[in-house]
Parts: sequence; C-alpha cells; structure tokens
Amino acid sequence: MLPQYERLREPLLAGDPLGAGATEPGMRRSTVRIRFGKLAVTTAMLPVLGFLFCVVWSLMYNFVQANATHCMVYNFLPSLSAAIGNYQPQRFVWQFSVLLHAPPRYAIAFLYKNHHLSLLARKHRKEWAYLACILNIVELSSLVGLSLWTSSSSYEIHKFCFSAFIVCSIAYMGLVVHINRLSRIDEMLTLAERKSFRYKRRLMWVNLLSILLAVYFFLRHNQYCEPYVYSLFALSEYVFVYSNIGFHMTAYWDFIHANMYFHWRTGLHFSSV
Repeated sequence: MLPQYERLREPLLAGDPLGAGATEPGMRRSTVRIRFGKLAVTTAMLPVLGFLFCVVWSLMYNFVQANATHCMVYNFLPSLSAAIGNYQPQRFVWQFSVLLHAPPRYAIAFLYKNHHLSLLARKHRKEWAYLACILNIVELSSLVGLSLWTSSSSYEIHKFCFSAFIVCSIAYMGLVVHINRLSRIDEMLTLAERKSFRYKRRLMWVNLLSILLAVYFFLRHNQYCEPYVYSLFALSEYVFVYSNIGFHMTAYWDFIHANMYFHWRTGLHFSSV
C-alpha cells in the first residue's frame, strides 16, 4: 500500500504573479503532502516483506545450512540470525529493507514524543514521554546494528545489539501502553484511538509471551538436543519480530488524520490535519 500524496501550490501574493521568491516563469513554490497513516504502514511493510523473503529463500536454497546446529538434529525453520545474516541475497535484502525504513521510523519516534507529551501534559509525567522516545530510538538503532553486524561476521556486536533490541522493545511497549492507560478515558476515545490502544495491548502481550517461549526453547535445545525444538525457538523469534512490527504499525490509527509535508525550503514537518 503506497502512500497517497499531492502537490499543493501556495497562494499567489499580490503583485507577485509567480509567487514569493520565484524568479522565473513556471517556478512556483510548492509543497508535497503525504498522508501519514499510509506512510506509517508502508514503512512497517518494508521489514515485514524483507524478513519474509529471507525466511522463504533460506528454506528454498539454504535449508540444510540454515537449519544446522551444534546438536546435529533435524530442524525445519532457520533462526532469525541465520535467516537474515548468514547468506546472500538474504543479507542484502534485509539490510536494505531495514536501512530504508529507518529514517521514517526515527521521524515517527519524535512525532510520538510530541504526542505523548500532549497526553501527559495534565499528569505531570512528561519525563515518561522523553523516556519512551529514547527507548524507541535505541530499539531502532539496535535493529540497524544487529542487521549490519551479523552473527557470522561480528558475533559479539550482534549479540549486544540483539539484546538491546529485545530489552528496549519490551520496555517501550510497556511504557507506551501505560502512558495510554494513564492519560486516556475510554469513553472519550475515537474509534481509531480505541482500536490502536486495543491492538497495542494485545501485541505487547504476544511479544512478551513469544520472547519467553524463545528463551525456553533455546535453553531446552541446548540442554537436551531434541529434534524440532530449535525450530520452535525460531518460530518464537518470528512471532516476536512480527508482533513488534505490528505494534509500531498502530501509528496508522494514532495519526490517521495527520499529514507529512515537504517543502524544498523548509524541509519536513508534520501536522494533525
């Protein structure tokens, strides 16, 4: 689903048939407007499709290598690290999708900061909005790091980034749900806001459950070396990744009426209408 956009011409100023600042015919100043909800979904779909490609390609062309473990038992799903970082073209596709979606995600993080500040204005808890923004930025930066430094090339860096991604992701989700629960009255929510909050809570619990299951299956695999257990660990990782992406996709409902504007002189800015 591609974002909708339109080019807006600024009204002409009196005595300036070309518009303020124009120097030649046909060089009117203009602004590009993009529906922010569509942009949020498009941004989130990049890692969704990128990760799906990596898993499917690994199963089709690197099945034996991607599913191999130190236990030498049969498995049918590659782990997250094996699928996105150990083979080509999977590594390139994943890195491309993550790096392409990162700039809009950083912009959304700061937009959420302002959104949370407005929600917490009467609660005198503005520091939570800044903390949520920091967690969001560190989570995204960790995702970029674990994608660029793979487990096969730089294991220690990859492990650190992966751990930071998990911790900040769970902490961010919990804090955002708490901010919304504290600052909103259910009867006064719009349909879009109510839907956003409902999916945030559900996806937070799915995300938390998936990482607990991943830890359980990982420890069990290392201790007992049973067939299929490492694949269950990988499946739990997949649920963790997609529930995380789904949580961030709720920006579609949070900013459903918002627009992003780009002007060649003033750059990017956002508005609620």
